[in-house]
Amino acid sequence: MSILSKRNGSDPASVAFDSVNSGVAKGADVIIIDTAGRLHNKAHLMDELSKIKRVIQKVIPDAPHDVMLVLDGSTGQNALEQAKQFTQATDVRSLAITKLDGTAKGGVVLAIAHQFKIPVKYIGVGEKMEDLQVFNKYEFVDSLFSLK
Repeated sequence: MSILSKRNGSDPASVAFDSVNSGVAKGADVIIIDTAGRLHNKAHLMDELSKIKRVIQKVIPDAPHDVMLVLDGSTGQNALEQAKQFTQATDVRSLAITKLDGTAKGGVVLAIAHQFKIPVKYIGVGEKMEDLQVFNKYEFVDSLFSLK
């Protein structure tokens, strides 16, 4: 595993391009590009997602192979608007919902998955690596209606 980073203020598309070039050169099986911190109500940040896709396709024409939208389970209905904006800006293919270790149940993810036809892959129930779990629809629904 290697991590490529640049100084603060670097062009995100340039960082993505360099990351993909580096990964291909090293024979990496997986290259993860984290575009965290994007606000769905900031048009220029959303536009950068399209630019990132274009530049990585210069190296790997059929990339990206997955675009995962990570939503905060505690944001409630705001997550629906985020999903709408992100699916308009890029080809979201999967979901992860985080912060389900508190009082948030993340039920809005069901509406998002249904409305946008995007499968949920992971849930986060804490801050450690092992707290990221593969989504199990049966356990998730049970937890929504749990009286505990």
